[in-house]
Parts: sequence; C-alpha cells; structure tokens
Amino acid sequence: MANFDPAWFGYAALLLVLATSFALTLAHVRIGLAAAALVALPIMLFHASAPGYLLLTVLILLVNLGQAARAWFGDAKVSFSPEEQELRRLHFASLGPGATRRLIDQGHWISARRGEVLIRENQAAPSLFYLADGVATIRRDGVDVGTVTGGALIGEATVLDGTHATGTVLLASNARLWFIPAAALRSYLAANPSIAAALHEGFARALRGKLASANARIAEMPPIA
Repeated sequence: MANFDPAWFGYAALLLVLATSFALTLAHVRIGLAAAALVALPIMLFHASAPGYLLLTVLILLVNLGQAARAWFGDAKVSFSPEEQELRRLHFASLGPGATRRLIDQGHWISARRGEVLIRENQAAPSLFYLADGVATIRRDGVDVGTVTGGALIGEATVLDGTHATGTVLLASNARLWFIPAAALRSYLAANPSIAAALHEGFARALRGKLASANARIAEMPPIA
C-alpha cells in the first residue's frame, strides 16, 4: 500500500462524473454525483492542506444524498387508484411512481358512451387515449377493419408528431377512458425529456402488441378460395 497513489481516487471520481453525464433522470444524476463525491473524499483527506476542497466535496455528497433521499421518500408516498395502477403496469412501467403520477395528472378520466368518435380518419389525433374498459372499432374508408379492447392505447402512433390518422376509431360500447390532449402531451414531454424517452418505449411496445394481434387475426382467417 506504500506505493498506492491517492490520485486514483480522483480518476475514479471523474469517471463517475463522466458516467453521470449519460444519466437520463435527475435522480440518477444525483446518485452519480453523490457517488463521485464519496470516492473523492479519500484524496481530499490525503491532502489535508486543502480544507476548502474537502468541505466542498462533503457538501456535494450531502446535498445530493439528501435530494435523492427526498425524491425516494416522495415516490414512496405516491398512491394510485386500481385503474391507474393498471395503466402504469401496462404502459408506464419504466417510469418511477412520482413521474407516473405527474404524467397521469396531466390527463383526465372520463366515462364515454357507445358511438362516440375518438379519432377521425385523415385528421390528427386530438388526444392520446387509454381504453381502461370497453371496446372500440377501427374503421377505414367506411369499412370496419379491427377492434381495440380494454387496456390498449389509442392514438400513440400519431399523437406526438401530429400526422393524420389512417382510420377512424369509435367506441363500440360504453367505455372508461383516460386521455391527455395532444398539445398538452407534447408540451409536457418537451419540458420532461426523460419522461419522453420512457413514453416512446411504451408506445413502441403498444404498437408491437397491436401488430402481433393483427397478424394473429390474419392467420386465423380462412384461406381465399
């Protein structure tokens, strides 16, 4: 140990700061900075002639640990209703409880009647919808081409970029919905890029699930004579 160079602690701390630069969430940034400060403490102790650096390192450690703990305890207090829990499980699983709570609170829960149109063909989706309960019909050029059942997202393919929908979606039964207007969603995600990244992943999973269901229905169709 006599030949050990304490500067290695400094190198390790800098590597942790570099790794923290790639963090997507503020919580991970705080944890990374706290870890870097912790690793840097020994080198500050070796250089007792620089108490100012030691004090600054301790402050960085304590502030970031305190903020991380505050966020953790805040998330621990978040609660969800049963239908919100299901929405989170199906589509927002990669978000923390606090982030999920804030995103859900941007939207609204409603009960809708059979026949109501959610999205119109050749128009931009007005909102992102989550069909908690009920059935919706997809209609293209006046022909019913598919259905969407409870648990599905509706409008996720176009709501973020504002492109026109390729079909009309209308309720085939009374339904329970959560929705967030397209403009409000885009504004919220622009201000919260870490949530945007997680939401894109959820949208991709939802689209893959719809594609798999469509392929299964095609496979079950009788062959054309």
